[in-house]
Amino acid sequence: MSLKSIDEQDAAILTVLQDGIDLVERPYEAIGQKAGLTEAEVMQRIESMKKDKIRQISAIFDTRALGYSSSLVAARVSTEHLDAAAEIINRHPGVTHNYKRNHSFNLWFTLAVPPHSRLGLEETTRILGKQAGVESIRLLPTLKLFKIGVNLDMSGKQDLTKTKAAPQYREEDRNSASREVTARDMALIRELQKDLPIVERPFDLWADNAGVTVQELLEGARNFVAKKQMRRYSAVLNHRKAGYTANGMGVWVVPEDRTDEVGYRMAQFKAVSHCYLRPVYEDWPYNIFTMVHGRSLDECESILQAIEDETGITDRITLYSTKEYKKTRVSYFTPEMDAWEERVIRELGLNV
Repeated sequence: MSLKSIDEQDAAILTVLQDGIDLVERPYEAIGQKAGLTEAEVMQRIESMKKDKIRQISAIFDTRALGYSSSLVAARVSTEHLDAAAEIINRHPGVTHNYKRNHSFNLWFTLAVPPHSRLGLEETTRILGKQAGVESIRLLPTLKLFKIGVNLDMSGKQDLTKTKAAPQYREEDRNSASREVTARDMALIRELQKDLPIVERPFDLWADNAGVTVQELLEGARNFVAKKQMRRYSAVLNHRKAGYTANGMGVWVVPEDRTDEVGYRMAQFKAVSHCYLRPVYEDWPYNIFTMVHGRSLDECESILQAIEDETGITDRITLYSTKEYKKTRVSYFTPEMDAWEERVIRELGLNV
């Protein structure tokens, strides 16, 4: 799939979906007004694109702002045991992304645990590593968020080695986010995190489920945005199917006294979707992570080279995913994580 195979109308819709969907009773009508299409045309085209280009349309919440603890985790697993280890780790409901990558740390996954977790993030990671039989495992939590959020250029015209944009969501936003989550909030979050149905009034059923009116549901959603608990309401694309066939995790050794300066400069590149400061270990010296999306492997390399040229940071490697084991979204305030913990605590006889 290349960008050339996406017609102008689909490209216009995908651009609107990435920018953020209006929280109104008839969102597809609002999308059509921005894309120059009717509500029916938008719904038909999104229905078609949900088969490959669009993974999900939903609220994108900030994990930490909802009280969850999360981390990127790197594990070293014997090659012959890698698939089995990934399958075991994937059983945890808080594991949302899991990839094989081209490094001695060859299994990379993200893990989140709820605010009321009895085990906590570190103990959960230790248990998963033991269950999966990993040789080594490293927690790589976010120490500072320079950027999160990607808007892929659907025109195919931008030079991604030069195009820059202000980060949509970064440490300052996260730090100013409200941490209060009420029982009513949880009821709204359980609905808003679901994939948006392709019907004229998709929020009606969710309002009924939450025991509120549609206007109360939408007002609640807008309040989540105002409180910085929801980053935006938008689509998550299948990057490869949408024409971005390559992504590389560029990791950099940046002097401690330059991490803020360099991190924010790296984050300005539009092709960088995620940029974080993370801890280092004796066997892992890389402290700034940049996820780059390109229309080819060569383009990814060119983008990373442009970042190197601008920042002067040359000590880096690029990790490419060679197998996707899992890619989904965190489901907040649902019972699955509690059930996983209770089973593990019982099976291991833990006193927590």
